Amino acid sequence: MSDEFRKNLLGPEPTYLPEEPEVEARLKAGDEAVDLAAKHPTSSLVWAILADEAYAEGRTIESYAYARTGYHRGLDALRRNGWRGAGPVPYSHGPNRGFLRSLYALGRAAASIGEIEEAERIAVFLRESDPEASAQLGS
Repeated sequence: MSDEFRKNLLGPEPTYLPEEPEVEARLKAGDEAVDLAAKHPTSSLVWAILADEAYAEGRTIESYAYARTGYHRGLDALRRNGWRGAGPVPYSHGPNRGFLRSLYALGRAAASIGEIEEAERIAVFLRESDPEASAQLGS
């Protein structure tokens, strides 16, 4: 855990999403994200992978839709785990990365389709969630 999160004495506590052992195992076994999305629709990680794949193939609108799904599923998971609309979502915690990747992918796709205000809001949200996430994901 970074020092930034340990020093956060007055603000909200960091939120740590639970592991997704079945999703992780199926990905390691070579299952396709599109198949896993049907079996695990609440997994932000699966939607983030789909968003990245679509974006890499030039399917920006599909990437945007996948990323938005992952983002909203991630918000649901964050809220279920104590997040109240603000506070750190540490990138260093592996299970948080699906949400953070979806958030990044949503901003990337929004910028690609000219939704500049949305892309800027998402960039701020990502930095406020964890500045390390922005650095790791390329913002």
